[in-house]
Amino acid sequence: MPRFSVIVPVFRVQGYLRECLDSVLEQSYTDFEVIAVDDCSPDGCGAILDEYAARDPRVSVLHLPENVGLGRARNAGLPHATGDYLLFLDSDDTLTPGTLRAVADRLDETADPDVLVFDYARTYWWGGTRRNALAHVLTEAGDGTFTAAEHPRILDLLMVVWNKVYRRAYVAEHDFRFPPGYYEDTPWTFPVMLSAGRIATLDRICLNYRQRRQGNILSTTSRKHFDIHDQYERVFAYVDHHPELAAWRPYLHRKMGEHCLDILGKPDRLPPADKAEFFRRTAMLFRRHAPQGASVPAKLRVLESSYAAYLIKRRAVQAKRRLRRKARQVRQAAMRGIRRRWSALASDPALDPGLAVYSAFSHRGVLGDPAAVYYKAREIAPHIRGVWVVRNKARAKQLPADVEYVVLHSPEYRRLVARATFFVNNVNWPGALVKRPGSVHIHTHLGTPLKYMGADLLTKPGARQGFSVPRMLRRADRWDHSLVANRHSELVWERAYPCHFASARTGSPRNDVLVDADPDLGFAVRARLGIPADDTVVLYAPTRRDYRRGGHVDRFDLAQFAQDLGEGHTLVVRLHPSLAAGPTRGLGLTELHRRGIVVDATDEPRVEDVLLASDVLVTDYSALMFDYANLDRPIVVHADDWAAYTASRGTYLDITAEAPGHVSRSYEELASLFASGSWRDEESTRLRARFRSRFCEFDDGRAAERVVRTLLLGEPGWAPESLESQAPHRAALTSGA
Repeated sequence: MPRFSVIVPVFRVQGYLRECLDSVLEQSYTDFEVIAVDDCSPDGCGAILDEYAARDPRVSVLHLPENVGLGRARNAGLPHATGDYLLFLDSDDTLTPGTLRAVADRLDETADPDVLVFDYARTYWWGGTRRNALAHVLTEAGDGTFTAAEHPRILDLLMVVWNKVYRRAYVAEHDFRFPPGYYEDTPWTFPVMLSAGRIATLDRICLNYRQRRQGNILSTTSRKHFDIHDQYERVFAYVDHHPELAAWRPYLHRKMGEHCLDILGKPDRLPPADKAEFFRRTAMLFRRHAPQGASVPAKLRVLESSYAAYLIKRRAVQAKRRLRRKARQVRQAAMRGIRRRWSALASDPALDPGLAVYSAFSHRGVLGDPAAVYYKAREIAPHIRGVWVVRNKARAKQLPADVEYVVLHSPEYRRLVARATFFVNNVNWPGALVKRPGSVHIHTHLGTPLKYMGADLLTKPGARQGFSVPRMLRRADRWDHSLVANRHSELVWERAYPCHFASARTGSPRNDVLVDADPDLGFAVRARLGIPADDTVVLYAPTRRDYRRGGHVDRFDLAQFAQDLGEGHTLVVRLHPSLAAGPTRGLGLTELHRRGIVVDATDEPRVEDVLLASDVLVTDYSALMFDYANLDRPIVVHADDWAAYTASRGTYLDITAEAPGHVSRSYEELASLFASGSWRDEESTRLRARFRSRFCEFDDGRAAERVVRTLLLGEPGWAPESLESQAPHRAALTSGA
């Protein structure tokens, strides 16, 4: 008996069907069966299903003699299911890699609940992906099991059949079936969820919910939308036959009213001539099932009135929306006027030589190179007042208590930047900021460049989507100093940004802590992350991909890698910052972190802390490798898509030929490097020494002080008082020690 029975109803999806089936059959977890139900599809779906069944014994096909609709096609598959759990997969949707393994593990962890609810993402025809906005409801449920009464917010999730798996014995015991017609999920999902004695959740994106350009069947204009009334009648009939569920009647009454009004309010659902009838039938249903003594929410009171009253209220709501839109346009016009006046104010020559403004990573906080300069300036140049620019008040709350700040675009911000002499940033300031004569703009960059940047992106149209090179260069025209850690960076920045700045061979200030690495710092970070002090910490830090919309590509199975590393190892994952807030972590990383299989360090504010806590870096093409080399710890480059990456983004050097350590081109090679111990062999040391001599050239642990003394305090001839402290570092660069 398999663990899962995946029931796939099929009708007119020949363009999507192979992708759907492949997403199941290529799962790493193989204990399942697929029951495909050909709902008398008039296209080539039946032949495709027979082809798959002929080559894979896990697939069985049921050809229906006539079209019965989605719900009854699912019913037709139920008697053929033999698995412990049922999963209903629509034939234009797909499972994400690793889904069945994650679901099976969660079922084991929660001792086989009646229902397991998992997360999904909408995938759009134009390539975009958007995670379920209510994903947090899954984590709020906790690690154990519960009932709908104990965690009613679980019912706020989309009431569909395909974001759950169901214990087959539970379904059989209650004889749950799908009715005919539109909205067939409603009389299945509410009874199933309300009757379940044990519900569990899985905070992981397990399914890609395809959003077609033409929309799904529920977005078509048709009288079939009247089926919603019959479906809710079935829900109330179920409650009537189960007195123990009577307390849910007020909730279901409200949901029914909201659901029907939502359909009525959609301009493309009902024929205009049928809307009044739909309202009357909804109002009749609303009155019939009104719970005794229950109050009616304000937004549903219109159902106690007439269709004419509904139209008046709807027009009033639309008028308010138009007014809000107009008010927003007026505010935006006013802001443009304020910014123009601010630009005029910028011609005022009164600069404050003791005022420096800092920002990092698009105003995220006290981070990176600007933070290292800021703290060093507080130490050796306390007369220079340092103020940070943050994106919003939420970011401001995350700042240390003794850090002065202003919020971007606030009046305080405009007054500050109109008077400041020094501007330190690792990205660019807003375009409206006018560089004033006498001001000094110090650009620290985001590390040593491997991939094409700036003007070089003009030859890579795919990599500059949403990025204006001319606008970028106009902002770079404000730079006075460009910090570099090596001659490679110096040459690249002067080519990529053909502007009037001067290169400053200071080193990277944020790397000072790596050059002077205190072992105790790494142990403190490990303790905070819950990593055993004696473990070998493998840090995996992949970069984004320009050839994939959204930027994320699964290079290998993280759970498998963690398992292959074995006891005494901890796998730490840090995603590229641009992927931190998207759906990427929901594809498995969050769940693996919760279960203690990996440590997700993406939200750690200081990347330097994560580097210090690790023993080896595994990356693909992330600039972190250039910083990490300062630690003189092993680096492995996983370059399984090097050709695609270079073709889409462009690179300044072949990192596979000039690597800081061993290079793997497949997961098998990567796993072998760690299984054999060769990730830290003599060849790894030799390659790292060569890499360090080139790319850690100016990093000597004094970069932040060098920036403050030479660029803020104007001591151009300054050098460290003694070079003796640098001797071990210089020797390491040449000997590979």
